[in-house]
This record gives sequence, structure tokens and C-alpha cells, in this order.
Amino acid sequence: MSADDTPGQSGESQKSRKPQEPQEAQVEGTGEEAVHAPAVTGRQRLRAGLWPPRVTRAQLIVALLLGVLGLGLAIQVRSTSDNSNLRGARQEDLVRILDELDNRTQRLEDEKRGLENQRTELENSSNQAAEARKQTAQKERQLGVLAGTVKARGPGIELTVSDPKKAVQSDMLLDAIQELRAAGAEAIQINGVRVAADTYFSDSGGKVAIDHQKVSPPYRFKVIGKPQDLEPALNIPGGVVQTLQKEQATASVTRSEKIVVDALRSAEQPDYARSSSQ
Repeated sequence: MSADDTPGQSGESQKSRKPQEPQEAQVEGTGEEAVHAPAVTGRQRLRAGLWPPRVTRAQLIVALLLGVLGLGLAIQVRSTSDNSNLRGARQEDLVRILDELDNRTQRLEDEKRGLENQRTELENSSNQAAEARKQTAQKERQLGVLAGTVKARGPGIELTVSDPKKAVQSDMLLDAIQELRAAGAEAIQINGVRVAADTYFSDSGGKVAIDHQKVSPPYRFKVIGKPQDLEPALNIPGGVVQTLQKEQATASVTRSEKIVVDALRSAEQPDYARSSSQ
């Protein structure tokens, strides 16, 4: 019986292993299909993500606006470079102009520091009312000088314009006033006429009139300010002196530590303007 039992058991073992063969075949078949399936590469995925491009309407509008802005900036830069009056200037002239700009910047910085000091004094003063009155009186004198209602003295320059051909007109004198003001002039008079903020120039009967007062050449300017700033402002390339020379007029500048501006203007009461503090 042991002999008969052994073959029977081996037969059953063989039968039990036979159903596993189709599973192995199925697994092998699945592996072959995976080998033959097409694989998607990283380059193909990148190409599919980039093309066709996906541009939204907002992105298109932003790109259009940036293009218009860039075109405008390019036109402005080209126009500025083409119209520059300093393209043919010499190196020493450019250095002089840069010095003038530095001087103007320094004056503005000094004025800023002065105002900051005044504010600090008002904030820290034990007697703010007295300090305010002191600064008010000082400001009144300064405004009187600017308005031409009080005399002034200090360092500055004297500008003399000779005009033998009678070619100098009012606009040329006005250009000289503007250059001097830009250079820091604080008080100006021409041939005994005080120049203030509302002063106007005109041509009348072949002569120049300043606030209805006719003046004749030579035109003598008395200007109070920093001489080191005032004189270079008149001699810059294409400035006042060169313009007058083109009209066959001559201009001479003399520095002085004591310029007296004694021509006065009457203090007029405005008809409509009133102080906002009233």
C-alpha cells in the first residue's frame, strides 16, 4: 500500500502544478505587450507643452502696451539726443556747465538744511512764540528784498551791456535776468530800475522799457548773489554773453564783494488776493 500510495500522491502533485502554467504564460504575454507598447519621451512631452503656444488675452494686451511704451521711450531719447545744444560743446564748456549744476544743487541743499533748522528751532524752543516772532521778522526782511521794497547790499557782480548798434531788445535782457535768477541772484536792478517777480520788459519806440520806464544803453546790471555762480551762468555756451556778441553787443562782468541795490519799488496792495490766514 505504501507503494501504491506514492504514485497516487505524485500524480496529484503533478495535477496541482498544471493549472499554474497558463498563469505563467499569461504573465509572459503581458510582459511582451509592455515591451512592444510605444513609450512617450521627455522631449515629446516638452514639445506638446510648448506648442501650440497658449497665449491669454491679458498677456497679449500687456505685450502690446509694453511695445508701445518702448517705442515712445526710444523716440523721446532720440529726439533729446538730436536736439541737444551741447553736442558740439568743448570739454571745458561741459565741465563749466557741470560745475554750474553742482552749484545749483548745493544751493538747494543749503536752503533745505536752513528750513530744517528753522523747523527744529520752532519745535525745541522753550519760548516758541518769541522764536516765531523772530523768524517772522527775519522772513519779512527777506521778502522785502525779493519784492524790491527794501534796500539790499552784499557780494555779487556788475554786468555792463554796450549796444552801439541798438540791436539789443527786451527779450535779451529778460533772458539775462532769467539766467541770473537761476544762478541764485537775490536782488537785481538795471539802470536804476528794481527788478522783482512781477517785472516785465517791452520794446517801446526803439528803446527798452522796464515796468513802463524806458532805459537806454549801456545797460548796467547790479546783481547780489554768489559771484562764483553768477558769472559762469552768463558765460555758458549759447548763453547771454554769446547771444549778445552775435548782435554785435559787448558784455563785461565784474565781481565785487560789495554791491548796493538801492532802487525801490512801491508796495502795492493787491485788489483781489488776500492772505489765507485771515
